[in-house]
Amino acid sequence: MPDIHTDLAAFTANKAWGARDLAEIAGASVRLHWTDQPYIWHTNQGAEVFMVVDGQVDMSYRVDGVEKTVRLGPNDVFVAHVGDEHIARPVGIARILVVEEKGSI
Repeated sequence: MPDIHTDLAAFTANKAWGARDLAEIAGASVRLHWTDQPYIWHTNQGAEVFMVVDGQVDMSYRVDGVEKTVRLGPNDVFVAHVGDEHIARPVGIARILVVEEKGSI
């Protein structure tokens, strides 16, 4: 039986970056995160797909040591490839769908 999630924009967690596991597909986790705090600068070992469901997120990343930032809103997607250093900074509260290798930071 399929899972149907119609309440993504209402999801909350008891701490920043708390998550609801939605699925695991071929070793990748699909998770909905709730946050009101920045994450940490990090580089994933595999690709990461980051889609804002609700709210806004300032996504910063480094290219040749130069920091760049893009503001993401609902339905915007950021794809970090192997080696892309990045940090997500929500503007207020945000809900984010993340697809990445299971166990990634």
